[in-house]
Amino acid sequence: MSVPEAIILGILQGFTEYLPVSSSGHLTIGSALFGIHPEDNLVFTVMVHVATVFSTLVILWKEIAWIFKGLFKFEMNDETRYTINILISMIPIAIIGFFFKDSVESIFSSGVLIVGIMLIVTAVLLSLSHYYKPRQKEKISHKDAFIIGLSQAVAVIPGLSRSGTTIATGLLLGNKKASLAQFSFLMVIPPILGEALLDIIKFSQGVDVSGTISTAALVSGFLAAFISGCIACKWMINIVRKGKLIYFAIYCAIVGIATIFFTILA
Repeated sequence: MSVPEAIILGILQGFTEYLPVSSSGHLTIGSALFGIHPEDNLVFTVMVHVATVFSTLVILWKEIAWIFKGLFKFEMNDETRYTINILISMIPIAIIGFFFKDSVESIFSSGVLIVGIMLIVTAVLLSLSHYYKPRQKEKISHKDAFIIGLSQAVAVIPGLSRSGTTIATGLLLGNKKASLAQFSFLMVIPPILGEALLDIIKFSQGVDVSGTISTAALVSGFLAAFISGCIACKWMINIVRKGKLIYFAIYCAIVGIATIFFTILA
């Protein structure tokens, strides 16, 4: 992987991590276009994902500070309840990570056809959340947090947008737009950091996960993902509040159909 390719893929990851169009799906498509096998550059994939986590910390630092401030009061308050919801949402993805990681990784190496199919599924979910208007709830409940967490676990499939799936699920459950984007972005921080830690442990044990990528490409991709992630995170929060997800449904449908079409022809 060259430095220009790393920058392009980093920008792709940064923007699509927060926009409901599937970052893993776009990385798979982008890697295929460049002739790069994602499994050959696991470190790069981990690095750009960690970069987007850092962008979340930068953009939502006030909300994160609010959570920690409340936690250190050592009492049951809004901040503590919010943290409990995030922990509950992590249960499904933790089960997937501990018990089904190998199966998930085999899905990631199954080519771009599944990406096209899942992009269409993402389009359907976003469309449903746009047209279906359930009764609004004041706060995200523990039950809703778990269901949103389930949707995050399912969204490990390439092409099924994590942010799109979790936000759409929350909207279909009747949760308010203003709180969903923030919750969706915060709930992904622990799983991504946990995944990165596991891969670092693999690397330290002598397992070759670096592929053929250079340090310059790694740094370039990281910075590109971080900067584009900061822009996309702020932009996406405003988009969700204004309820304009239907445009991303159209985009996902077009890209999904095109991906399936060109895969079949190839």
